[in-house]
Amino acid sequence: MHPGSARVASGDLEAALWRLLASSDRQDDAFLTLVGETADAFAGTSDPLWVAWRSALAARRALLGNEPDQAAQDVAAARESLDKCDPSAHTALAMSYLAHIQVAADHFDSAMLLAVDASLLTEHPPPTADAGGPSRALLQAHRWLSMTLAALDLEELAVAHAMRAQHVAAALRSPEDQWRMRLLSAQQHTELAQTLRRRGNADRARELAGEAVACAASARELGWEPDEDATELDLLDVVQAWALTCADDLDGALGPLRRVRRRVEAEGSLWLRGYTGLALARLLARMSQRDGNDEESGEEAIGLLVDAGGAFAAAGDRRRYRQSLLELGQLSADLGRPAEALHWLEAYRADTGRAQARGRELWAEMFVRRSRLREAERQAALLRRHALEDPLTGLGNRRSAERRLGALPLSEQPLSLAVVDVDRFKSVNDAASHTEGDVVLRRVADLLREHSRTGDEVYRWAGDEFLVILPRATEPQAVVVAERLRSAVAAADWNDVQIPGPVTVSIGVASTAGTAEGTPGADAGWRALFDAADLHLFSAKRSGRNRVRAPGAGASTGPAGDPGDDEDAAPDGEANP
Repeated sequence: MHPGSARVASGDLEAALWRLLASSDRQDDAFLTLVGETADAFAGTSDPLWVAWRSALAARRALLGNEPDQAAQDVAAARESLDKCDPSAHTALAMSYLAHIQVAADHFDSAMLLAVDASLLTEHPPPTADAGGPSRALLQAHRWLSMTLAALDLEELAVAHAMRAQHVAAALRSPEDQWRMRLLSAQQHTELAQTLRRRGNADRARELAGEAVACAASARELGWEPDEDATELDLLDVVQAWALTCADDLDGALGPLRRVRRRVEAEGSLWLRGYTGLALARLLARMSQRDGNDEESGEEAIGLLVDAGGAFAAAGDRRRYRQSLLELGQLSADLGRPAEALHWLEAYRADTGRAQARGRELWAEMFVRRSRLREAERQAALLRRHALEDPLTGLGNRRSAERRLGALPLSEQPLSLAVVDVDRFKSVNDAASHTEGDVVLRRVADLLREHSRTGDEVYRWAGDEFLVILPRATEPQAVVVAERLRSAVAAADWNDVQIPGPVTVSIGVASTAGTAEGTPGADAGWRALFDAADLHLFSAKRSGRNRVRAPGAGASTGPAGDPGDDEDAAPDGEANP
């Protein structure tokens, strides 16, 4: 990477991005340090995607620096840049990350909209090069979506995206990614198990907890561990012990959870201390209930919940702060302390008023609306394509050709047109069938595409008549190309088609660069140029078919024919629609 350079390689920026994302959700100075180190590199590009990332990373930095107004401006700038980006896994990742930032800023409506759009891109990828297959961008998009949806209390969806991330990681065959996605999956399964147990669905909670324990165990079996610090290893220990709690193995979870708490209290981050304390408090609260509201376990759990709530508030994790308040109220009530319970529950209700209400219903409503909007856009694009495309051959149709011709700068550079007509096409339909006629038209279309120059454009003008636009081709060049097209059709193998004879084409050519009589000037417009080419096609037909005629070419090129055949005085009759 070359900070300050005018142009920065996208590969360098992508490598920097993965490092930034790896440190972005940690509560230490690593992220801020990396943002400072890479600021010049991100400033050296004008690509909309990287401009969006520059603003998104600035928003995250502003939030960590307690600058909400600046963060809001950076988020708005990032969203504006994302509107200019093509749909892709990279766009989905940027949207997912921005949604996570909006959750941290308590902007739940905005976060929900971004998460819906990102989710649609990951579930129904557009037909682009980086979509549809496993990629690191898709992996990270699922990861950040999972964390965002969990923060929006949409835990079932968070589990679904964690599992998708795990599948993408398996396809990418990176032990590091597999380890981290299995940890994420274990964590999200455990979080959902905790929620379902609180709602009274103990059987489903135990099932999810078992899956979480299996994910954690499979992560350990990979033989890979993070070597930078022990934060993720400690988190894995906490999640696994918490999953054992949700699976009703309270005694089996207590020892491991106390051990990891001692380590985290000495060396862990503020958020991880809160997370570990919350898990241990939940375990102790369960043991207190099991043992007849044991006072000692209950008191320890209350102290842990108070500390955890303070840690989450300081770390900006409002969701788990609210969870701590709610569980303080419930545990205080279980211990027969109604005044304390009321205090904690009032604090919970006051803070919850700022959270996203009707999260599940709103997600469903937004997802349906966005899906319908995207489907409407897809249908509109399909209709536009059908309006400009010939359904039989896949070529552009006459309307498409006229649009293209109208946009060409005829006076600035040479332009040639070749009007191509299939010889005796009516006899194909009469002697065989329209089905065989369709086969002939499709094959002629393929041959014209295959043997045209790079940059030439082939259209089905009408029936058995085609148009080839040859940008920057003078008349002699166009005649050479037209002769190649004629020869390709004549030399093609037609034995598999049940038709009375071989297929040939006649071609008329006209060019704005020509000087021969009968060639219009550039100022006459494309219609005059087309009419001239069509007249030369008529001449080619009268001269015996299977030939090319152009105003400056003199006699017809191609094999000898029957110049006096009156049946050929006009382009051949009936053509398929």
